[in-house]
Amino acid sequence: MTSFKIRVEPVTQAAPALLPGALGFGRHFTARMFTQQYTAGKGWHDAVIGPYQPLILDPAAQVFHCGQMIFDGTKAYLRPDGNVNLFRVDQNAERFNCSAERLAMPVVDIDQHILAITELVKLEHGWVPKQDGAALYIRPVMLAVENTLEVRGSRSFLHYIILSPVAPYFAGGFRPVSVLVSDDYVRTVRGGTGEAKTPGNYAGSLAGTEKALASGYQQVLWLDAVERRYVDEVGAMNIAFVYGGKHIRTPMLSGAILRGVTRDSLLKLAPDVGYPVTEDRIDITEVIRDLASGEITEAFGMGTGAVIAPVGRLSYQGRNHSVGSGEPGPVARQLFNSLTDIQYGRVSDPYGWTRIIEVAAVKPHTAKAPA
Repeated sequence: MTSFKIRVEPVTQAAPALLPGALGFGRHFTARMFTQQYTAGKGWHDAVIGPYQPLILDPAAQVFHCGQMIFDGTKAYLRPDGNVNLFRVDQNAERFNCSAERLAMPVVDIDQHILAITELVKLEHGWVPKQDGAALYIRPVMLAVENTLEVRGSRSFLHYIILSPVAPYFAGGFRPVSVLVSDDYVRTVRGGTGEAKTPGNYAGSLAGTEKALASGYQQVLWLDAVERRYVDEVGAMNIAFVYGGKHIRTPMLSGAILRGVTRDSLLKLAPDVGYPVTEDRIDITEVIRDLASGEITEAFGMGTGAVIAPVGRLSYQGRNHSVGSGEPGPVARQLFNSLTDIQYGRVSDPYGWTRIIEVAAVKPHTAKAPA
């Protein structure tokens, strides 16, 4: 790794003495953020941890006109010993770079990216929430900032990282969500940007999501964009179905499906706790048939925000179908407990997925701005 120094600027806002009880998801932000700049021919430079503040962008910045922007998401978890765990942050950094390459953007040095996250979390550890199921969400972003209306890749970029103390993604906690299968809107297509975490993917999903919400559903199950037949994702999460209370089936990665870190972790963990896994193409008519027969006993989404979101009801072409008993099933519950125990450091980590940031003996630091 080349020499990499992060300048730390003073901030005047202290870590909160008490975070609000109702954190929500992504509504509160810490006092500091990380930024660095990229210039063609110079590379990445001017790495800074400074005050959280608005960005100043020219109206002609390419992010507004060509849409070159990516992000990712991981979490920092409070351990029983007072230290903080990062979870598979290297995988998120690699996915960040895959997204960058797909959007014709420069990659970041993975070690430097992880160091920036580590140093920022270490400084802001007083913001890590103590509530059950809560965590400090980490949001790295890259966007194009060159001022031009030409349709081409930008020559300058901003990379920043912000932190947000969050509750579980769904306010109801580990409760079943209702899902509407969309056969009119699609999320993305193979060969497109489905594997990249770019805002355009999410913007294109909002009309279908709003339609589902207006109809009384919490999430959308997306089908493939070519045949509108094969299951892709649920909301912004990967999806899995449990057959016979034992066997987990999930859509295989196709180029249109996000390579979820939570998905990958659960698929590695599941066989070790007694649940075999199959990745294949899953036809929605198969799903409806197997729900009706009772062969599918559970379904759940998998993602960083919720970890696991049980599905209790699924609607397709105007008909509602209950999933199992309509309540969280034993497979989803066991996988949720097994993975979160590792993430929060409640059990030993046999997979080497966690990195400990030692902060237990460190007082939250607040530097005074110079007079």
